[in-house]
Amino acid sequence: MANKFRISVGGIDYIIASEDDETYVRKIGDEVNQKLDTLARSNPYLSTAMVAILAALEYCDNAKKSNAAAEEAKAEFKRVSEELACSRMEIDGARREIERLNNEIRRLRLDKSAL
Repeated sequence: MANKFRISVGGIDYIIASEDDETYVRKIGDEVNQKLDTLARSNPYLSTAMVAILAALEYCDNAKKSNAAAEEAKAEFKRVSEELACSRMEIDGARREIERLNNEIRRLRLDKSAL
């Protein structure tokens, strides 16, 4: 069930319905307020709406780049996992070959001692 919180962002009060913890929702609101304040101070000629759009564009850009980095990390993890699986198969094959060779050495030693 969603919890409802009243937060102020950009000087406007909002009632937010969220499954998230109130502290988390407030931190997000504070972060957005800080971003809006920073953009407004560095661009005093922009309207509130323009500042909000710039903040939204920046957050969207960061989210897309983060998602792309996460996808790259997943692909790399999959590649490394596949390499690991191949290496394990090679190790198992090498162990079987070692065991076969050890058995052959034992057999040859027995044959030699029988002579």
